[in-house]
Amino acid sequence: MKVAGILLLAFLLAGCSNAPAPVAEPHGVGSIVRLDPAFDSIVPKDAIIEKVGGGFQFAEGPLWRPAEGVLWFSDVVGNVLRSITPSGQVQVLIQNAGGQSSAPAGSFIGSNGMIADKDGYVLLCQHTNRRIMRVAKDLSMTPYLEKYQGKRFNSPNDLVYKSDGALYFTDPPYGLVKQDDDPAKELKFNGVYRYAGGKLTVVVKDLTRPNGLAFSPDEKTFYVANSEPQRAWMRYDVAADGTVSGGKVFFDVTAEREAGNPDGMKVDVQGNVYGAGPGGVWVFSPDGKHLGTIKPPEIPANCNWAEDGRTLYITARTGVYRIKLAVAGVKPLYQ
Repeated sequence: MKVAGILLLAFLLAGCSNAPAPVAEPHGVGSIVRLDPAFDSIVPKDAIIEKVGGGFQFAEGPLWRPAEGVLWFSDVVGNVLRSITPSGQVQVLIQNAGGQSSAPAGSFIGSNGMIADKDGYVLLCQHTNRRIMRVAKDLSMTPYLEKYQGKRFNSPNDLVYKSDGALYFTDPPYGLVKQDDDPAKELKFNGVYRYAGGKLTVVVKDLTRPNGLAFSPDEKTFYVANSEPQRAWMRYDVAADGTVSGGKVFFDVTAEREAGNPDGMKVDVQGNVYGAGPGGVWVFSPDGKHLGTIKPPEIPANCNWAEDGRTLYITARTGVYRIKLAVAGVKPLYQ
């Protein structure tokens, strides 16, 4: 009877809430693949992957909020913008974060990437409403960028600032149910944009699915992840006026059998590149050598620096994970 009572109590407590619960994983989850000795100076041999929280539908777009000590992230399928503390406490910030309350089941209806701007707002990519919104401190939202030459974007995905204040963002068609074949698609290409001085220009328009993006620490190199059908990270030269050219394959994973595509990416102060990709977060040297892979137990979609600047948070399907590294990440232009 005593055992039965304990089991009954545990069952009742588990059913009290449908909200995602904090998850403690003190001994680590997933695995770390080391391919080059240089990897050990980036990811210490005693580093572990911790699960911070779970129970989401498709976690994406992580953004550390230092003043609040929390990570904001999007649940693209769940259509919710949430925050999570380092101890795993989850809070809903904005419902229907993608702009509408309904869409076909399983579609990428919610928000995605986000970044802080110079005025303390957050720029948020909306999939369903196909625009970039500006989120105020009270969580109210106003449109920021919606169209290119009078035509609606496909579905803005990820963003990065250059040190001169120019905003770059990608616009694949993932928020459209039929993607390139969707009748609502107004642009004939899936572009990478630059917004500066009130002027919006296309800097790359020949990629099929531009996704994550990042600058090297010296900003002479611009990286863009192309998710499919060619699964590759691209690199471009950056001119003084902010234009990019000379696109070349940085690393191609089209032949990889593990699930996952090149997606969100970040760079550390040494110029190493961290890209969510097949099976994990791939870590590359600045010259494109694959040094190792951080493999949480779920396929990652994005990553970002948080806490002390050496902690990498990873959004991976239903969970949020983190790992403490030996090298600091490049700080965002605005906090």
